[in-house]
Amino acid sequence: MSNATLLVRCAQRDDWSVLKTIRLEALRDTPDAYGSSFAAAVAFSDDDWRAMTSRQRYFLIERDGEVVGMAAGGFNDYRPGEHWLYGMYVKPRARGGEVATALVDAVVTWASNEGASALYLDVTTSLARARAFYKKVGFEPTGERRVMDRDHSIELVRMRRELANV
Repeated sequence: MSNATLLVRCAQRDDWSVLKTIRLEALRDTPDAYGSSFAAAVAFSDDDWRAMTSRQRYFLIERDGEVVGMAAGGFNDYRPGEHWLYGMYVKPRARGGEVATALVDAVVTWASNEGASALYLDVTTSLARARAFYKKVGFEPTGERRVMDRDHSIELVRMRRELANV
């Protein structure tokens, strides 16, 4: 869709209902990709959703005015000082183009502006397409693997992308 207009923006507190809608869609679409479950997220109150935009930097991407993806930049309580990409999702009809790359670029810019030298993510081993995409945009496996906290049957691969010091 080369004629489509893409806009990546940082979610604001008033975007909570948009974030809720796309996050719930993501959890239904690819449940094994996320550290939280649909059942847990659907039980969140409106105030919980509002608070999410304060805890992490959520980026929403719009194509011709419709939100078609999201990603978050944040920190990891177990790895202080590291910057992380979390919760990446692109609607099925928007996959395979520039939407996902634009979301990664937004999180990379955020992390770089925060002074990070690298950006990390964990990706499910069963999602070969996601791992290939992350490799394509500069992430490399660190060799670290772990199981997901909420479901120990799901294995995660840690990936890292070096960031240019600006």
